[in-house]
Amino acid sequence: MTSTFPFTSALVTGASSGIGEAMVELLGEAGIATVVVARRKDRLQELAQRFQHIEILVADLTTKKGLDAVAARVADTAMPIDLVVNNAGFGTSGDFHTLDAHRMDQEVQLNVAALTRLSHDALASMLPRGRGYLLNVSSVASFQPAPKLAVYAATKAYVTSLTESLHEEMRGTGVHVTALCPGLTRTEFQSVSNSDSYASQYPTFAWLEAREVAKAGLDDVAKGKALSVPGVLYKGMVTGSSVMPRGLARRLSSLVQRD
Repeated sequence: MTSTFPFTSALVTGASSGIGEAMVELLGEAGIATVVVARRKDRLQELAQRFQHIEILVADLTTKKGLDAVAARVADTAMPIDLVVNNAGFGTSGDFHTLDAHRMDQEVQLNVAALTRLSHDALASMLPRGRGYLLNVSSVASFQPAPKLAVYAATKAYVTSLTESLHEEMRGTGVHVTALCPGLTRTEFQSVSNSDSYASQYPTFAWLEAREVAKAGLDDVAKGKALSVPGVLYKGMVTGSSVMPRGLARRLSSLVQRD
């Protein structure tokens, strides 16, 4: 299949499910050679059976060994990567003081530290070539407080801020950097973050499908946009959050998250 994207090769973390898996499917359908990264080897093998030109890299990005392995692949000039997608991440739901401290450490390591390292190595590899694309998956939660998802929202605020800064640093270099900021998306996030209990409170129209989110992100990084916010509803929310008084934003977020 002829590619409709400008990438010839890609690397996607968190490729075993959700938005990451949807991105691999779109890239695979376009015939783009893709390195798929996740902890679950069986899921990656299923992708390799469905699409040609899939390279499997099993790694846990919360460990030094796993992160070093993926960073080395990103930086490999012998097999350069055009597009790096930092999609791996997870959230934790609940009152902050009751959360497991080790799980919080892992969440920050994956959502912030690993993404930062791979972003650095991606740009360091792409800039000398004068070509490349970096897509960091953030969230609309990055634009406002999120009581009961406080750590997750804080990590995503970091991701959006970092990515926008890098977008400007790379301006005019041929390297494009984009933050993908989806809203509610049907993935494994709700079960992993233990947020199923209130996810059901949201109406059907508020939910996005992983494939439409993935397509929006890939299209927007190809266009060189700084931010990609899929869906009219969430575009409006992001615009509104920029003008809403912070005190009101905090209060509304708190009301939404109540059991």
